[in-house]
Amino acid sequence: MSAEAIHAVPAAIRPLPVSAARFGTVRHDWTVEEVRALFTLPFLDLLLQAQQVHRLHFAPNQVQVSTLLSIKTGACPEDCSYCPQSIRYETGLAREELMQVEDVKRRAAAARDAGATRFCMGAAWRSPKAKDLRIVVEMVKGVKELGLETCATLGMLTPAQAAELKAAGLDYYNHNIDTSPEFYGEVITTRTFEDRLNTLSAVRDAGINVCCGGILGMGEKEGDRAAMLHVLATLPQHPESVPINQLVQVAGTPLHGEAALDPFDFVRALAVARITMPKSHVRLSAGREAMSDELQALCFMAGANSIFYGEKLLTTGNPDTARDQALFARLGLEPEPA
Repeated sequence: MSAEAIHAVPAAIRPLPVSAARFGTVRHDWTVEEVRALFTLPFLDLLLQAQQVHRLHFAPNQVQVSTLLSIKTGACPEDCSYCPQSIRYETGLAREELMQVEDVKRRAAAARDAGATRFCMGAAWRSPKAKDLRIVVEMVKGVKELGLETCATLGMLTPAQAAELKAAGLDYYNHNIDTSPEFYGEVITTRTFEDRLNTLSAVRDAGINVCCGGILGMGEKEGDRAAMLHVLATLPQHPESVPINQLVQVAGTPLHGEAALDPFDFVRALAVARITMPKSHVRLSAGREAMSDELQALCFMAGANSIFYGEKLLTTGNPDTARDQALFARLGLEPEPA
């Protein structure tokens, strides 16, 4: 919406941008104070602004659909307090070795046939070993042959590993920063926030699209959510995909029993992500299984335009495809073309 168009709208329903002249433009100079100010807007004003920004850059009723598969489960040496795959916690999770390439290709074909346009492969590693990366490279090639976009999340990467995945045809790499730099040490101690940023730099330098977001409901404050989004919004290039996860509490992990996040606070974070990163896909990610259809509709109104599709996200539950198809039909949404 141009500045002239904004001023033609009655004042009562005008958007409330930080700067009207820059409404909806891609910026990398957000201040923490500006991001915090967005969080303090009246809820409906914030949603209105986020929806208007969303419509400047995306088809309003299309949602990008991805499917996530755990290709290697459990026995991770990291101590991420939210993760049932850590070897440090007793969660009852069965460990599984790296899958065979043909098995992954079959799962990818099924995801494609169910409507997914991107297939994401996740492995519980601190960082991949050379022998394992060679197998993942073959998985990436096989999934690409099926006509799907490819994504992987394998832990920390070196520049050489990122280049190898790029050569194989990897489209996206997921590596979340999880939370604010200040709160990060309360959640993870086995790798630093800077380690996360170094992997993002390696991925970006290799020419792979970046998928990076965080997790809400881990005991962080609103200021931490603002700080996390500020880090992402001030990167030299915004992540192409920004997954916003709600903590899925798993018995045996340190964060089990954490106070539940206010659903409106979750929606606020989605809206602020949309406003500060206007051209990024904002993904309504983990935690959807416990969300009502009404709450998910609010999330889409706040600018979310990507979901994971399928019954499981790595090791935690996710709405089944029939429920998602029914929700899309009720809301008049359709999958975004690849």
